[in-house]
Amino acid sequence: MPSFDIVSEVDWQEVKNAVAQANREISARFDFKGSDARVEQSGKEGETLTIHADDKYKAGQVLDVLRLKLAKREVDVQCLKVGEAAVSPAGKAVQEITVRHGLDAELARAVVKEIKTAKMKVQASIQGGQVRVSGKKRDDLQAAISLIKDGKWGMPLQYVNFRD
Repeated sequence: MPSFDIVSEVDWQEVKNAVAQANREISARFDFKGSDARVEQSGKEGETLTIHADDKYKAGQVLDVLRLKLAKREVDVQCLKVGEAAVSPAGKAVQEITVRHGLDAELARAVVKEIKTAKMKVQASIQGGQVRVSGKKRDDLQAAISLIKDGKWGMPLQYVNFRD
């Protein structure tokens, strides 16, 4: 029985490279000369990015540079969950960004519900951080992919493990 998986994955090496490129550009830009603007990556896989800057405006500029570098490295910027910039008593701005990966339970349920309400001849089931869609015909699975692609999910979705 043909099937495929709906996942949301991020290439962590590309994220690391984009952070390094952003830091390089920030250190070379004239408007950041003499400031402590930088992006730090932390977490188990580097899923937490922290922007350090002199004020909120410069934190926004650093975020723009980071988004540009991620987009150039073909990392979808929809996976970023940007927190509010907080200003410390010393006047420095710190902003937390989370790189979301994997389907959370709420999004997975919404994807399954969308497939079921379309009354397609496929079955969708949640398996951990992914949704497995299976059906009897390849055409039905391709119709399910196009249905999910048309929706606005707020996260980048990939379609992997297409098996006949």
